[in-house]
Amino acid sequence: MTILLENLSKNYGSLRALRNVNLEIPTGSLTALVGPSGSGKSTLLRIRAGFEVPDTGRVWLDGQNITGRPPAEREFGVVFQNYALFPHRTAYENVSFGLERRGIPEPERSERVKRRLNLVGRHELADRYPNQLSGGQRQRIALARALAPEPNVLLLDEPFAALDPKVRRDLREWIRRLHEEVCVTILLVTHDQQEAREVADQLVIFRNGRREQADKPTEIYDWPANGFVRGFVGHASQRPETGPLTPGRDFGPTAGLVRPHGWLLEKEGEGLPVEVKHVCYGETLVSVEVSTPQKTNVRLQIHRCRLGDRKPGRKVILKPRLKV
Repeated sequence: MTILLENLSKNYGSLRALRNVNLEIPTGSLTALVGPSGSGKSTLLRIRAGFEVPDTGRVWLDGQNITGRPPAEREFGVVFQNYALFPHRTAYENVSFGLERRGIPEPERSERVKRRLNLVGRHELADRYPNQLSGGQRQRIALARALAPEPNVLLLDEPFAALDPKVRRDLREWIRRLHEEVCVTILLVTHDQQEAREVADQLVIFRNGRREQADKPTEIYDWPANGFVRGFVGHASQRPETGPLTPGRDFGPTAGLVRPHGWLLEKEGEGLPVEVKHVCYGETLVSVEVSTPQKTNVRLQIHRCRLGDRKPGRKVILKPRLKV
């Protein structure tokens, strides 16, 4: 179901949480709302859910104005950061709860619960209570509960924030696969731009209640709308202005800046002599920070197999990967 948010504004006293936000969320997409704390992401999600009423603007669902409808009439499932599972109910009973409220008869209800528990890969946890589950397991049960009524829209508000890094990474990969299997429009709120870039079809960057940019992750990374988006999504280095370095292509409208993958680091040849200052190892890519003779720090990324002995203190040659 296509969601259209039209001219939404919301104030809490003197705090302007949203300022005339317009946004279209295509049917079947996974859209991530990203921005610093207090930028308006969660407020927008709560207005879509019906938990908050906008001061101005309208919410449309497949061409119908649903701004005044209560949450129960808005056709969505929701998962919060704290899971909100009922502690006195088993995993099976938590997933079944929404179906009971809708009057789904027992045979169908039981089949749906089993299907959703299988979907999230946790059917063996059906008889356990929330305090007997790990954080990742509780989050999957919360997702199964949200999906059990077969909603057309799934709202996720910082669903992985309370989990450790490895569990977050596993759940990110799982939610991406889930989106491919289940025909549902997903709206994800997160402050983690790397997380959003990995799972989303569309990124929406917020700051101070305003929408700064909405586009595909690759477009936002390569062509940020302004300096805030450029700095928030990924990293960019100031391009050295002097020396034998041939200018590289700019990324986005901000002149003189290049993304980490826009550089090469060689042992010798033509280019700008630099000194390796810091090396940070990743699973595949290595982040390397170098200093130019003009004391400009440049950050780049190199595949581990090409790093060689470029350790801190080594003198190497910096070259642009992309030419003008």
